[in-house]
Amino acid sequence: MSNMKDSPPNVNQRLAARVRELRASHHLSLDALAVKCGVSRSMLSRIERGESSPTAVILEKLAAGLHVTLAALFDALSATANTSRHPVARRPDQIEWKDPASGYVRRNVSPPGVAQPAQIVEVNFPAGARVAFESGARGVRVYQQIWVLQGAMNITVGHESHRLQAGDCLAMQLDRPTMFHNPTRKAARYAVVLSSENSRRR
Repeated sequence: MSNMKDSPPNVNQRLAARVRELRASHHLSLDALAVKCGVSRSMLSRIERGESSPTAVILEKLAAGLHVTLAALFDALSATANTSRHPVARRPDQIEWKDPASGYVRRNVSPPGVAQPAQIVEVNFPAGARVAFESGARGVRVYQQIWVLQGAMNITVGHESHRLQAGDCLAMQLDRPTMFHNPTRKAARYAVVLSSENSRRR
């Protein structure tokens, strides 16, 4: 499997399987999950059937409702995730996903299926793009550090705003609404390192 060579429907099908798996593990009905994460039942049903290309904002709500990170929704999308715990994730096998709303592209860098508390994600954020995540507190504490590799980003966490240039790193906890904005005319690229209270990815 090669990341961006996959057509969106194939990515959606694998994402659908992951959401179904997580919902089942929490013993939640579609209606219960809809109430818990603030996403309509009809949207959840389309996502689980692989018929929708959900935005990053919707996926973040789902992740919060399922007590996982956004990266964890994609972690099991690798074809080898359920059969291999190899410690190396080769570049061609690292899943990439594009947010249909903002156009930002995220890539899960960490090897899938390896039980470690940290995950690494690379993000390419288009010029002028903006994404606002409404999710606040969740069932587990999730921490992340954002290291800007190229360009500049404005990141607002709750009521605190931070302007980050290449080389800057922001440490934050996912317990408040967060907004990512690239105010420049050039794309930005940054790495996200996530960790949570759970020692195993769910």
